[in-house]
Amino acid sequence: MSLKEKFKNFFSTDEEYEYIEEIVEEKEEPTHKQRTAGKNVVSLSAIQQPTSKVILCEPKSYNEVQEIADNLLNKRAVVINLQQVDHTQAKRIVDFLSGTVYSIKGDIQKLGLATFLCTPDTVNVTGTITTPAFDEDELEKGW
Repeated sequence: MSLKEKFKNFFSTDEEYEYIEEIVEEKEEPTHKQRTAGKNVVSLSAIQQPTSKVILCEPKSYNEVQEIADNLLNKRAVVINLQQVDHTQAKRIVDFLSGTVYSIKGDIQKLGLATFLCTPDTVNVTGTITTPAFDEDELEKGW
C-alpha cells in the first residue's frame, strides 16, 4: 500500500456508517394553569414581609463603623446612638458615615444630642425634630 492510498483511506468518506435512531419520550411539563389548578391559596407571610429595614446601632468604638456602612450600602436605614463613645471617636464615626452617605446619594440627619439617622437614597424622611433639652454633661462633651 502506497503512501497515497494510506492517506486516501485515512481521510476517506467512502465508509458507510450505521445510524441508529433512538426515540426519546419527553415528559410534558404542566403549564402554569395546570400546576396551580386547585391551589387558590395565597400565603399571607409573603405579603406581609417588609421591603426595607431600619437598623439601630450603638457603637462602642470606631471599629464598628464599617458594619454600619455595610448596612447603608445594602439599602438599610441606620439610627446611630453615639452616647457610648468618646467625642473624638464619635466625630470620626460621623465623618466616615457622612462620606458613605454622600457616596450612595443618601442623607444623614441629627436626631438628638448624640443620635443620627443615616438613610440610603431609597428612603425618604419627612418631618423635623425640634431641639431637645440639653443635659449639662452632654454640653461639656461638645454635642
